[in-house]
Amino acid sequence: MSKKNRIKPWLTERFCIGDKDRARVVARMESVLDVYQQSSFSEKHVLICMDEASRQIVSDVVETLRRSPGKPQRVDDKYERHGVRALFMFYNPISGWRRVGCRDSRTRSDWAEEMRQLIEVDYPDAERLTVVCDNLNTHDVASFYHRFDAETASQLRQRVELVFTPKNGSWLNMAEMELSILSRQCLGSRRFSTAAELDREVATWSAYRNSERLGTNWRFTKHDARIKLKSLYPAHDT
Repeated sequence: MSKKNRIKPWLTERFCIGDKDRARVVARMESVLDVYQQSSFSEKHVLICMDEASRQIVSDVVETLRRSPGKPQRVDDKYERHGVRALFMFYNPISGWRRVGCRDSRTRSDWAEEMRQLIEVDYPDAERLTVVCDNLNTHDVASFYHRFDAETASQLRQRVELVFTPKNGSWLNMAEMELSILSRQCLGSRRFSTAAELDREVATWSAYRNSERLGTNWRFTKHDARIKLKSLYPAHDT
């Protein structure tokens, strides 16, 4: 049985209100929560949460001092930038699997190529993948047609279902939680002078987390939302 991170999200309005159209906000919120409550996920129908982040590649200008026992690492505040690395987190909260794709950019082509790897390489036997993500304009099946020929794009499109979180509702995306853990456990305030160095550290972290099968036990339902986030819902005359 896979180990689970028992995570209960912070439930405050400021994480949920995305725009003045509250009906749209709660509709998308409940759609995501319904997905998390489904019991039909299997090897043929896979649940994936995906999110993106970026990380600067910087190197020290002044050599770091050797650490003394019992004292913190001393690092000079000056650094040299070597670009930015885009991180694409794909996370299966049920099986406890994750993959972090590292790229030079976060364009619609990058997203399409990462999604193709998810569909054809990571889960080649799955008939359908339900992917929870935010509504960034690159997160659209149109990106398949932008990057690939029509036949390839059509095959990818037919195997994936995108479910979008509401604006400012990223707390609903379990991949964001996994990115936070990556930041705390692996990246932190460390400096990586090359993209290859950062990629190796991320791959090592992912391999460890996968070996432990660290999934997530999501317990917040739409019924909880209607009680604890009642003020989000549009008022109706009774």
